[in-house]
Amino acid sequence: MKRKTSKSLELQYRRVVIKIGTRLLTGGSQNLDMAVMSNLVAQVAQLHKLGVEPIIVSSGAIASGRHKLGLTRAIKDIPLKQVLAAVGQSRLMNTYDQLFDKHDITVAQALLTKADLSDRAGYLNARNTLLALLELGVTGIVNENDVISIDEIKEAKFGDNDNLSAMVANLVDADLLIILTDTDGLYTADPHRDPGAQLIPQVEKINAKIARLGAINEDNIGTGGMITKIEAARLATSSGVEVVIANGKEENVIIRLVSGEATGTRFLPSTSKLESRKRWLLSGLSTRGKLVIDEGAVMALKKKNRSLLSAGIDRVEGKFKRGDIVAIYDTGGNHLGCGITSYSSENIGIIKGAHSSKIANLLSFDYGPEVVHRNNLALLERKETSGNRQTVPVHR
Repeated sequence: MKRKTSKSLELQYRRVVIKIGTRLLTGGSQNLDMAVMSNLVAQVAQLHKLGVEPIIVSSGAIASGRHKLGLTRAIKDIPLKQVLAAVGQSRLMNTYDQLFDKHDITVAQALLTKADLSDRAGYLNARNTLLALLELGVTGIVNENDVISIDEIKEAKFGDNDNLSAMVANLVDADLLIILTDTDGLYTADPHRDPGAQLIPQVEKINAKIARLGAINEDNIGTGGMITKIEAARLATSSGVEVVIANGKEENVIIRLVSGEATGTRFLPSTSKLESRKRWLLSGLSTRGKLVIDEGAVMALKKKNRSLLSAGIDRVEGKFKRGDIVAIYDTGGNHLGCGITSYSSENIGIIKGAHSSKIANLLSFDYGPEVVHRNNLALLERKETSGNRQTVPVHR
C-alpha cells in the first residue's frame, strides 16, 4: 500500500508492530535511556498522525524495576525477577504515557502471556481489544506478563518479546513487523569478531543456512538474541507479515522503514497475509458450527462490510464455544463464509433475532454487539465466469 502524505512521505504500510528491545531502551546501562525513548516515541507519533496504525511491543520492565530498587548485582532468582517486573512495568508505562502525551496521543497497556493467545477465548479477547484500540486511535504498548509468566524471565529460547511481537503481528493482521535492536541486522558472520562480515539486506526464505547465521550473530541481546529474532521472523512471515530487523539508533529509522527504505535486514513474507487468513478461516478444518442469517444480515455483510449482529441470525446449528470458527449460511442454504464467533452456540440460541441492546439483559453479560466482528470474518462471493457460477474467497 502506498499513500502520499501532506509531508511528502510515501508510506508503504498501514498497520505496523514495532518491537523495542531492552538493550536499545537502556543503551546497555541499568536504566531507561530517556533520549532514546523520546526519539522513538516521536517517530511513532509522527506516523500515528499520518494515519499509520502502530502497536509497540516493549521490553524494559525488569531493567526499570532493577534501577528503581537500586539493584546492580546479577539477578537469577525467578521470584525476584517477577518482583522487578511488577515494579518496573508501571514505571515503563508511565514513561511511555508521559512521552506520548506530549504528542496528544493516548496509550494503553496490554500484558499478554502465551497461554492468552493459545486459548480460543483469550485469543479472541486480545485480538478484539487491540483492534478496538487501533480503531479509537489509541497506541497499544504490549509486553509479556512477567509477573505470572516465567517463560521469558527464565530466558527460555521461545519466551521473549521477539516472538511475542510476531504473535501480536499475526494477531492484528499487521502489514509490517519492525524489530529494533542495537545492531544493524543479520550479517554473514559475527560482526564483532569478523571485520569482513557483511550485512544481509534481504532474506527471501528462512532456511537452515539463515538459521545458522542467526546462531553466528548471537549476542545475547536482552532475553533473546539474533536466534529468537530469526525465529520471530519465521513465525510472522509464514502468516504474510513482512519483517525488518534494524538498528533503533539510526536516525528516523521507524519512519524510513515504514516509507519502504532499505535499511537493516528485510524478511519477505512466504505467503500473502490475505491468503493465509482466508485459508485458515475458510478451510473448514476448524469449523465447529453453523449460523443461518436472514436477508438483511446477508446484505449488511456482503454489501456494506458490516459485522454480524444477533438481530440478523435466524438459527444456530451445532455446539461451539466463544472463539470457535463457525460457517455462515443464508436461509436458502448458500454458504456465505466463515468467522470467529464472540458468543457460544448456547448464548446465540438465546440472543438470536434480538437487538444488540438486549444482549446484556438476556444473558446477564455482554461481549459486545457483534456476534462475528467484521475483522474476524472471511466471505465467499459468487461471480459469473463464462456462464457458470464460481465461488471466490474474499477477505473481510
